[in-house]
Amino acid sequence: MKNILLIGGTYFLGKAFVRLMQGVPDARLTLLHRGSGNNPETDMRRSDTAPEGIAIAEGEKTDSGKGSSVREILIDRHDTAALKQIPHEYFDAVIDFCAYAKGDIVSLLENINADIGQYIFISTSDVYMRGLGKWLKEDAPLETRAFGGAAGEYISGKVSLEEEIAGACKKKGCEYTVLRPVFIFGPDNYAPRESMYFHWINAAGQILHPADAEGEFQLVYAGDVADSIKLVIGNPESYGKAFNICKNDLYTYDRFAELLKESIDTPFQRVDTDVATVNEKGIPLPFPLTKAESNYYDGTAIKELGLKYTDDVKAMRETYKSYNKN
Repeated sequence: MKNILLIGGTYFLGKAFVRLMQGVPDARLTLLHRGSGNNPETDMRRSDTAPEGIAIAEGEKTDSGKGSSVREILIDRHDTAALKQIPHEYFDAVIDFCAYAKGDIVSLLENINADIGQYIFISTSDVYMRGLGKWLKEDAPLETRAFGGAAGEYISGKVSLEEEIAGACKKKGCEYTVLRPVFIFGPDNYAPRESMYFHWINAAGQILHPADAEGEFQLVYAGDVADSIKLVIGNPESYGKAFNICKNDLYTYDRFAELLKESIDTPFQRVDTDVATVNEKGIPLPFPLTKAESNYYDGTAIKELGLKYTDDVKAMRETYKSYNKN
């Protein structure tokens, strides 16, 4: 495979990608992060040759004896002086899991002491303009409005990063690809989506259900997003393009409740309420409640590139098993 640098990589989606790549014997993964997340399941040893002020550890996955090599560089991506001290090398791909604010991509590419073949930015389907009332392909307009709050800042940051990536990569002399997943679920998910329901089921044997909700949404398994990353690495068909990571398959709250019943052996009851009560009490349900809040994303392009999806029941079953192990 390739020599790959992960910016972040110790949380949720990054961990899913590391797990996927650990079965590839000739892949070399370098995780650049602050050390605040859970390190990958590797046998790590500290390097004695790291420059002063930079912690570098190296190791190898040993489950099969043929795992990919893994290295960690413990610095903050915003520490430009430290980026310049990293020993120079060539990375076939840089995968950026944790760029959130305007300038994050420009700053990293201008300061990192490395040559790069391809920059893969993990964006989000939230970058699209809301309320267009149609299935959104990758050329749909991006959001220009500021919504405020943490969610609004997140959207504005991702839009700004998508606007800067082409120029930054041209200046660096590398290709780029943008991935825009919809609602992600899977093991180690830190967003309170499926885990909220798992907690209710385990604690009380029931889930709160907005019976009159008309909202529609799309889900994608973290393992499938990891597959999409692997699919675009070094793939000329992905260069200079963005891809929605989703099936053209809609969920409602009713259908999501059925997915949980099919996926989970633990029995539970559905406690019905209504949207008005949910809003009045400020219950933070994870998906859109109304048609007006719903957006629709077309995932045809990444499917044509070759992405295959895991069955949702199987994926949710694995997610629940993982939740109960933690």
